[in-house]
Amino acid sequence: MSKSFSKYVNVNGRLLDLSHPQIMGILNVTPDSFYAGCRAQTEIDIADRARKILEEGATIIDIGAYSSRPNAEHISTEEELRRLRPALEILNRNHPDAVISVDTFRAHVAEVCVKEYGVAIINDIASGEMDENMFDTVASLQVPYIMMHMQGTPQNMQLIPHYDNLLKEIFLYFAEKVQKLRDKGLNDIILDPGFGFGKTVDHNYELMNHLEEFRLFELPLLVGISRKSMITKLLGITSDEALNGTTVLNTIALQKGADILRVHDVKEAVQALKIVEKCRNK
Repeated sequence: MSKSFSKYVNVNGRLLDLSHPQIMGILNVTPDSFYAGCRAQTEIDIADRARKILEEGATIIDIGAYSSRPNAEHISTEEELRRLRPALEILNRNHPDAVISVDTFRAHVAEVCVKEYGVAIINDIASGEMDENMFDTVASLQVPYIMMHMQGTPQNMQLIPHYDNLLKEIFLYFAEKVQKLRDKGLNDIILDPGFGFGKTVDHNYELMNHLEEFRLFELPLLVGISRKSMITKLLGITSDEALNGTTVLNTIALQKGADILRVHDVKEAVQALKIVEKCRNK
């Protein structure tokens, strides 16, 4: 599947090639993330989870200290950093060459993580909506910025999600924000449609059905559907039982142009990617 635009992003002075899709492994240092399999709070747990992510074939570790599941508890900036600092120290000590992304919507947290710990990517679920300083901060830091579409906040996003025209509203949202970031001089922008964030099950599948249309932005695309409710609610299962459904959707997303898969289960995502790439090369 040929794509005419650049698929390289600068991560700490190195070019990450997204012309071949990459896998991002999730490392949560929270006590309340929706999937317990990727929570890690002790030093041993954090070290083991990071090692497993890399050994199974991920090229990016995405670390988060603020749970964004529906109705998640809101924590302070200080608490978020208190959770992140020791985890980032462990990652830097054990995996100094790893590409680290931090999942935060706070500009101050982003700045601390990049300047003090060499974090390579900022992954913002709110696209600057929850911190007015975020765009200026990432533009100043000149790090790749993943911006996600979310209707509302983690505390209220799933109460009554509503769109008059789902695709049109999300595309206009991104068009405006991409232009603002471009105007501030940021080039490395990655889009995340925000599966499960302020969207019903039907919204999520409509979004997946039209995923290839995001190519019009000529920007890399991240998809995160791992073990989410669009699987569990549709199939009547728990998140612990949602690996098979996750793999099916990851495969569809890759076929529709996803450049990064954000996943709990790295090994299975890598296998799906190898199969999809093999089919493309035949």
